[in-house]
Amino acid sequence: MTRHFNRTSLTAACLILGTAAPALSQGPVEPDLSQVARSAEAQLRQSFTNLQFEDFAPSPVHGPLFQARAGGRILYYAPESDHLLFATIYDKNGVNLTALSQDAAARAKLKDIDPKKALLIGPPGAPLVIEFTDPDCPYCRALDRFWAAKAAEGKPVRRQIYFVSGIHPEAASKAEHIFCAKDREAAFRATYAGEPPKPLNQCAEGAARVQAHAQAVKSMGISGTPTLILDGQIISGFSQAEIEAWLAKQRPTAKLPT
Repeated sequence: MTRHFNRTSLTAACLILGTAAPALSQGPVEPDLSQVARSAEAQLRQSFTNLQFEDFAPSPVHGPLFQARAGGRILYYAPESDHLLFATIYDKNGVNLTALSQDAAARAKLKDIDPKKALLIGPPGAPLVIEFTDPDCPYCRALDRFWAAKAAEGKPVRRQIYFVSGIHPEAASKAEHIFCAKDREAAFRATYAGEPPKPLNQCAEGAARVQAHAQAVKSMGISGTPTLILDGQIISGFSQAEIEAWLAKQRPTAKLPT
């Protein structure tokens, strides 16, 4: 899914100056760096007319730029100047190229996770949400309340849930408790409402599920919660506007009679 944002990135420009062939005794002709900069600035202002630039100067980053992934994030590395960039790259049309790479990597790795190991909540046939969550994450609890509100509005989703247990100390034991319950959905609701019973349930199957989820989290490179995958698009955090936009595409709002 293509994403568009108001912000845009800078596109580097390089001007090759044409000159007559120098005599053999002469050294290589150095480019006029000031002219290169003026040309680059002119191209920047022409390509990104929706932005007002206050200044323009050389970057500390030199040489080619390479893309890498670490901890589930897209990073950029410039070996010539030994710089690591935690950045988002856009093209001149405002398309988030970093997000496209992130989503493509997530779609490729979805085959590595087993939906049979997930906790499934919501009616079959409803729009599918792949959700990485933590029972002690306040934003995850807020997201759970959001899904409940949407279900009450007649817009339920099918949640394919994987527990992230490496952030909060009791997350793994609470996830195991949910899997060991006779009514897993009820145990999930109670836990996310902050009301899990003491002591927490333990069982071999629950422990095995939690371990399987840990492997899925590692394989996907998930480092924060909540993380959602909606039709191959990654949404990090409880970004209600992005989720609402996705829901609107899944279930167009019916026009009221006049």
